[in-house]
Amino acid sequence: MKKLLIGLIATIPAAAAAADQPLSLFGISAKNGTSISVPMQIVILLTLMTLLPAAVMSITPFLRIVIVLHFLRQALGTQSTPSNQVLLGLAMFLSLIVMQPVVADMYHQGWEPMEARQITGQQAMESGVKPLRQFLVKFAREKDIKLFIEISKASTPRAPGDLDLKILIPAYILSELKSGFQIGAVLFLPFLVIDLVIASVTLSIGMVQLPPAMISAPFKILLFVLVDGWNLVVGSLMKSFYS
Repeated sequence: MKKLLIGLIATIPAAAAAADQPLSLFGISAKNGTSISVPMQIVILLTLMTLLPAAVMSITPFLRIVIVLHFLRQALGTQSTPSNQVLLGLAMFLSLIVMQPVVADMYHQGWEPMEARQITGQQAMESGVKPLRQFLVKFAREKDIKLFIEISKASTPRAPGDLDLKILIPAYILSELKSGFQIGAVLFLPFLVIDLVIASVTLSIGMVQLPPAMISAPFKILLFVLVDGWNLVVGSLMKSFYS
C-alpha cells in the first residue's frame, strides 16, 4: 500500500507536465494565477487538518452540546455512563446536522467557483467564509463582540457582516460557554431537589452511614427515563439553534 501511494504521488508531476498544465492537487492557486507547488499544498493541507479538531469544537454547536451533555451526566450521578466516546459522538453528529446547510453554502460559494477556475483562492476564501460568518453572528452576543473589539482595538464595523473572524470566533465561544452553563444549571435543579429530599429522609431516620447519592441515583435515573429525558434534552438543544 505504501509503495502504491508513493508511486501515485510520483506520477503527478509527470502527468501534469504531459498535459502541459500547472501542477495542482487541490485547486489552490496563488494571486497571480500560478499554481502553488505540490509540497506546499501538502503542507497547507496537513496544517489545516491539525487545526480541524479545534475548529470543530470551537466554531460549531459541538461546544454547547458537549457541555450540556456533560452537565446532564453529572446531574444524573452516573459517573461514566454514557461514556465520553458516546457523548462526543452524539455531540459530533448533532453538530453535523446543524452545520450541514452552512458547510453546503461554503462549498457552493467558495470551492465550486475556485474549482471551475472562475475565482482565485483568495476570492474563494472570502466568499466561502460568508455563511460561517453569518452563523457566528447569529449566536454571538453583542456584549462579547464589543469586548473583543475593545481588546483588539479594532474599529467598529458598519454591519455585522463586516466583523472579522478573529473577533467573531472568540465572541462566539464565550457566548456558547454561557449558553451551555445556563442550560446545564437548569438541568441540575430537578436532580438537586431529589438529592436534597433523599438526604433529608436518610438523616431523619438515622441512616448516616449510607451515602444519600447511592439511594437517590436510581430515583433520578427512573425520573429521567419516565419523562423521556434524552428526547427532551436533545430536542431542546437542537431547537435552540433553529430559533
